[in-house]
Amino acid sequence: MTVAVVLFTSDLRLHDHPPLHAALRSADEVVPLFVRDPAVHAVGFDGPNRAAFLADCLADLDSSLRRRGGRLVVRTGPVAREVRAVAAACGATEVHIAAGVSGFAHRREERLRTGLDADGVALRVHDRVITAVAPGAVTPQGSDHFAVFTPYLRRWSEERLRDPLPAPRAVRVPEAVRGEEPPSRAGVADVSPDLPPGGESAGRDRFARWADSGLARYEDGHDDLAGDATSRLSPYLHFGALSPVEVVRRARARGGAGAEAFVRQLCWRDFHHQVLAARPEASVRDYRPRGDRWRGEEDAAEEIAAWREGRTGYPVVDAGMRQLRHEGWMHNRARLLVASFLTKTLYVDWRIGARHFLRFLVDGDLVNNQLNWQWVAGTGTDTRPHRVLNPVLQGRRYDPDGTYVRRWVPELADVGGAAVHEPWRLPEHERSLLPYPEPLLDLAEGLTRFRRARGRD
Repeated sequence: MTVAVVLFTSDLRLHDHPPLHAALRSADEVVPLFVRDPAVHAVGFDGPNRAAFLADCLADLDSSLRRRGGRLVVRTGPVAREVRAVAAACGATEVHIAAGVSGFAHRREERLRTGLDADGVALRVHDRVITAVAPGAVTPQGSDHFAVFTPYLRRWSEERLRDPLPAPRAVRVPEAVRGEEPPSRAGVADVSPDLPPGGESAGRDRFARWADSGLARYEDGHDDLAGDATSRLSPYLHFGALSPVEVVRRARARGGAGAEAFVRQLCWRDFHHQVLAARPEASVRDYRPRGDRWRGEEDAAEEIAAWREGRTGYPVVDAGMRQLRHEGWMHNRARLLVASFLTKTLYVDWRIGARHFLRFLVDGDLVNNQLNWQWVAGTGTDTRPHRVLNPVLQGRRYDPDGTYVRRWVPELADVGGAAVHEPWRLPEHERSLLPYPEPLLDLAEGLTRFRRARGRD
């Protein structure tokens, strides 16, 4: 009786799962394994919202496996140690895992390979599980990665995606292998009130419903803050509860401008993965240094606190920051606005913003979070690194009647029309009645400071 182990990481699904498919093809029995790694806690990457969503994903994965005669084996401890122990207990000859791109994932794979080699167990690493196109699959001449999105998009779009794999009909798990009960969302404290349910079942259901009702309108509506027309699939893609290959192929099958715009956003996800795979230090250091002398916690403590709490005095910025705390998620346009405000109006280090996002975001993906922050800060891949987004003008454009602002900033609920984006311009007797702060600083002042810092004056 041959046995293989499948180590689930950021691929918590049964549909279109190449490591599981390969293991089932090569062995009589398979151990679906998830290891709760204390190192994740040590680096502060297990915030309450992601911990709760992960618990949902694991419960759903276990339930799906049990319907197929199997179960999810959950262990706690250093990954290499637990995988080796499970492999030894069941006599496994292979361990299958999806390839990662972060430094953390690379170190995990190195430890696994070293330990399993010593035990005579083969480690099989599979590409195109976490991304639609593997990092390094397409490269420009003379470089190991694309540093600009548009040429990457052209090459990425020409790649033929593999056919999605069906979920297995049956999974036989060795009886002798023991594990823990999967964690429960109920055991996680400080979860955002409106955090969505996690898991492959919830993700597939959300995608199916949104593809029917929202995909066709995506091109015209994805920047509409109040309309909330984005797919909200990012948490499911982050945890691998949805396959990016399957999502891209199903969207393309629908066709139309909405599908094309949506697939472009999925390409951005792969673009960032190939950047970080080639430059793992970009998770903590400037990808393209601009000579910035960023302000930090000591220089701008009160302003940073106001930004985090959604009381900057700029309504669309505050709305986004409050949505983040309440839902563990933020509209993509709002993410751009609040990041631009922190880095270019307040001139605060992008790493401070990135850490705050990772504390709350259920889709807090190290790859996309850090590189999107760098893109906005002008230290990343943006070809216009000195652009500054004006929160008043952006609010008028993407929330013209103020519905999004009023939803999240109830202090301004009675302010009519576009005036909600500039409450400081209201007549004094009206302004004095609003329990809403004055702006932290004048936008022109922030712009001048930023331009001087970048040597643009």
